[in-house]
Amino acid sequence: MPYRAILFDVGGPLDMEFAWEIAVDGAIASACGLEGIRVDQAMIDEASEAAVAAFAPDAYGHMIETLCGGDPRTIDRVRQRMRAMVGNLDVFQLRPDIDRLLRRLSDRGLKLGIVASQPQAARERLARAGIGDLFAYQGLSGLTGFSKPDPRAFQAAAEALGVVPVDCIMVGDRIDNDVAPAKALGMATILLRGGRHRRQRPRYSAEEPDAVVTDVLELEAAINSLLSS
Repeated sequence: MPYRAILFDVGGPLDMEFAWEIAVDGAIASACGLEGIRVDQAMIDEASEAAVAAFAPDAYGHMIETLCGGDPRTIDRVRQRMRAMVGNLDVFQLRPDIDRLLRRLSDRGLKLGIVASQPQAARERLARAGIGDLFAYQGLSGLTGFSKPDPRAFQAAAEALGVVPVDCIMVGDRIDNDVAPAKALGMATILLRGGRHRRQRPRYSAEEPDAVVTDVLELEAAINSLLSS
């Protein structure tokens, strides 16, 4: 199949998000502490795994609900405090060698796009990382109004790049937000395992990605394999 475009999520494939996830975990623990709820790292890790296993659309919200025991008012206060603590956090950790891979793909004439549930500020972070200009389309939810897994986020990317969904390969780190909705539109999918959702597994065959990788070297090999198939 002559794939013509490759779409990338930001968190995971481009931004490793280590600093972000550490900050969020710390903010949740601190916000819980202000409510008199003692939370240690083991409890945070357990709540995170539960959120991933449940395919929770809002993993952080699910974690807070688990840690707070389900009391709505407490959950709301903890959620608001957590957001206040990390809302203006500006961190971006470029995945090693992903910039070189993006340039090689662009040099081959492939159209590159972004489909991500990210704020508008991510645009500046991509530019600072030196990769913003490599994407012909930056489908950030803060700009488009479409958050994944809304299929319109993926359809808008294909339309903006002048292709149809079956011409696209989607690279993401989540089954629920990246692989499943992209596959439903006929896109090929590559799951890059890492971060909070690294242990997420497909619930049924329709969610199976075309390839599973753990680093940029494997990612490039998977892309090449799809392009030559």
